[in-house]
Amino acid sequence: MPEEVDKKTVFSLFEVTRSIQRTLSERYTSAFWVKAEMSKLNYYSHSGHCYPELVEKHDGKIIAQVKSNLWKDDYQAVNEKFLNVLHEPLKDGIKILFLARISFDPVYGLALRIIDIDPAFTLGDLEKEKQETIKKLKEKGVFSKNKALKVPLLLQRIAIISVETSKGYADFLNVLDTNPWSYKFFHFLFPSLLQGEKAVESITRQLERIKKVIGHFDAVAIIRGGGGDIGLSCFNNFDLATVVALFPIPVITGIGHTTNETVVEMISYSNAITPTKLAEYLLQIFHNFSVPVHKAEEKISEKSKRTIKDEKEKLQSEVKLFRSVTENILIEHRNQIKRQVQRIQQYSIFLVKMQKEYIDNLINNTKRGVSALYVTMNSEIRHLSANLKKDSIVQLSRIKMLLTGVENNVANMSPRNVLKRGYSITLANGISVKNIKQVKENDLIETIVFDGKINSVVKSIKKQHHNE
Repeated sequence: MPEEVDKKTVFSLFEVTRSIQRTLSERYTSAFWVKAEMSKLNYYSHSGHCYPELVEKHDGKIIAQVKSNLWKDDYQAVNEKFLNVLHEPLKDGIKILFLARISFDPVYGLALRIIDIDPAFTLGDLEKEKQETIKKLKEKGVFSKNKALKVPLLLQRIAIISVETSKGYADFLNVLDTNPWSYKFFHFLFPSLLQGEKAVESITRQLERIKKVIGHFDAVAIIRGGGGDIGLSCFNNFDLATVVALFPIPVITGIGHTTNETVVEMISYSNAITPTKLAEYLLQIFHNFSVPVHKAEEKISEKSKRTIKDEKEKLQSEVKLFRSVTENILIEHRNQIKRQVQRIQQYSIFLVKMQKEYIDNLINNTKRGVSALYVTMNSEIRHLSANLKKDSIVQLSRIKMLLTGVENNVANMSPRNVLKRGYSITLANGISVKNIKQVKENDLIETIVFDGKINSVVKSIKKQHHNE
């Protein structure tokens, strides 16, 4: 009961909360359907209960928020329906249409008790977002932008956006790296979240990182290991889809599901149902290139062998013809040579005979000439011998007289006879003095005369002029 305090009616907190409880229970007697976004599921595994946080947003801002309860049995029933319809369990960050009752507890406050959730509404909301994104992309004129890119002949350098521990990522690498044809790929992982509230931001951030090193890659592969429509809702986001559509190199996807196709898959350059199929798609590109090359190689090889065979046969035919013609020519020339040899032999015999007769005549003529010449030369030699003896005696007498005169002159010109006639030899430093330039005053000189030597000192030098 309320109290009177200083003429004021005062209620206890419990009384107030109990009043609110009664009022709400009287006013809201039945359950009703509510639509909201479940930002957090808050599932507690030890009890099996959930305490979802429900919000309503307008232009990105929360305009209403309330707590709720989803008891274990109700959660299990709802989760079973989500698995059957959406192929995914109940999770954070989805819009739901739920059947609820208002409950109020004096201790825990106001809450909505969730009795049931309609998975069809969530599925419809995802489809609505998807269609709105498609419409905006087409209005913006970028829906087919990535598909229109010119690509290299082979997509060999792949930037991968995936969760590092994803089975789909592992399957993708296994197919690429262990292919039986030994096709070589370069791939680099840019790890990212692929579901939940932060997935769009995470994928976009990695795309921006790839754009900074775009020259190292031929394509971007977004790989996810399967999942239902709720988990794939991030791939219907308009902002992410715009980034993918405008990306400067091809974006290929292998998100791994067989239900509805997401917007990112629709606008990507190429989409495969699973990561394995995506890897097989890349291998097929190599096949499409290598098979014609191998066929061309086989065709070139076959044609080359055929050409070589034809040319070989042609060569053999030419060789046979050449051999036949050559043999005929050789036979003809051999016969000509034989005829020429016979002619040469006959002519040579004739020449030898003619030359022999000529030489015999020369020998006979030479003998006769030599005999006559011998007689003539013998007579001349005897005459010349007699004249030579006479001339020799005369010449020897004359030469003897000349030698006697020369001998007398030599004797007269000997140094001793010269000195006897009053001449002398003057030496300066052992050298004969021929002119006054060889001595100077006070030099010691030696004078040789017939009967001795005279040593003297030069007192003066007088130069004699030619006209004196």
